[in-house]
Amino acid sequence: MARTRGSWTGGTLTAGSLLKPQDVARAVFHPAWIPQPLDPTVERLKRFRVVAGAVASLGVFTFIEGGFDFTELLENAMTASVVLLFLTPLTVGAMLWVWRRGGTVRQLRVPLLNSLKLLLLFVGCVAALLLLVRTTNAAGSVVMILTVGLTMMWMLIFTAYGAVRVSGNFFGTAAVHRCLPPLLAVVTSWLMAIPDLVTGDLHGLSLTLGIVFILGAPVTVTAVALLEMGRLKRRYGIRLKAHPATLAPAPGPGPVPQMPPPGSPYLPPQGNPYGRPYAPGGQHPYATHPQPPCPPQAPYGG
Repeated sequence: MARTRGSWTGGTLTAGSLLKPQDVARAVFHPAWIPQPLDPTVERLKRFRVVAGAVASLGVFTFIEGGFDFTELLENAMTASVVLLFLTPLTVGAMLWVWRRGGTVRQLRVPLLNSLKLLLLFVGCVAALLLLVRTTNAAGSVVMILTVGLTMMWMLIFTAYGAVRVSGNFFGTAAVHRCLPPLLAVVTSWLMAIPDLVTGDLHGLSLTLGIVFILGAPVTVTAVALLEMGRLKRRYGIRLKAHPATLAPAPGPGPVPQMPPPGSPYLPPQGNPYGRPYAPGGQHPYATHPQPPCPPQAPYGG
């Protein structure tokens, strides 16, 4: 689970990448140390859920609450980020307590620290964007808006793409345990919805539509998470309650190579890699060719 030095972005960023904030966000918020997803079907469902949730939220802010307020949207994003900053370590800590009999925390130290760095990086980007927008609005200067506008637009695209990435990998916690991202998504979505249900804040919707809108996110997230964890358990034997150190690595593409028994030296498969197989009973190419028998000689010459 340890990562090599300099492998956060996998060496994919160049000077030209700075002109494309979406590429920078992809490299920064989905680092090279995050394992590749095992189930493409679940990943497509996650993307659909994120896009549908974003469209629904923007629709409520734009058409229901009487206009789109970009600053208010960023403030809500900052509130959600602060909640994640405290909720994610607590949930991971609870799972470490569950896993205590199967292994130690020291075995997971590197991926845990990497995930914490990614969480802090995302929260810092949201806070920086909110501060930039507030400063620009408070200045009220056209020159200030034109000067900072490009930087603010770059940061907006970068943070938006980063939010999509971290909502899928949930701050790289799959490097700790494959079941952590769906678990954290379920816990976060329900805890974000409970305050609205308790306070009755239906975001200007009717009672029926408000409840559907508030409960739609956690119910959908829970369904996708249960599907993901169920497929991980059935196909790869990955269980949420098992310490990651006790789980066998998930099989990659292609046939699994046969390893020699312990203690015996590894010998690669033998054979001629450049030519056709020898016919049965054929002569080995490196064998000494037999000499033809000498013709019989007459004794004493002749």
